[in-house]
Amino acid sequence: MRVIQRFFTLLIALLILIPIAPFPAQAASSAAIRAYDDAETTTQDYSGQNLVREEFGSAKLKGANFSGADLQGAVFNSSDLTSANLHGVNFSNGIAYLTTLAGADLSDAIFTSAMLLKSSFRDANVTGADFSFALLDRTQVLQLCKAASGTNSVTGVNTRESLGCPP
Repeated sequence: MRVIQRFFTLLIALLILIPIAPFPAQAASSAAIRAYDDAETTTQDYSGQNLVREEFGSAKLKGANFSGADLQGAVFNSSDLTSANLHGVNFSNGIAYLTTLAGADLSDAIFTSAMLLKSSFRDANVTGADFSFALLDRTQVLQLCKAASGTNSVTGVNTRESLGCPP
């Protein structure tokens, strides 16, 4: 029930924010958004970095360290983050589509309003993670609820509540 309520709250918010009159499209400057494709992801230590709105397409980042990184609005599309360290990252408004996060450390991470559809979280550590208003596949939510616990140290939100886990 909470998932349905969150979905409709998000839908209403989006409808309110969509302008009635069309505005001309503006292309983003290529300098404004950096993209990392699978050929450019040789770096494995992104800890503490400002990676706001960065794009990682088909990136092979198995075991990469993103701990404490600012990933707000970042995009991981078909990327491999198996066993990656995302402890304490801020992934608010980010997108992880068809991304593998199996065995990843997502503890104390913030996924507020993130779109995490068609991604795999098998055996991920989500202790203290905040998934408020995030969009996940129902099967993934049920899987995450089996081990979900703790409260996020920044937002103060309980992990189980943010996922809408059954009592």
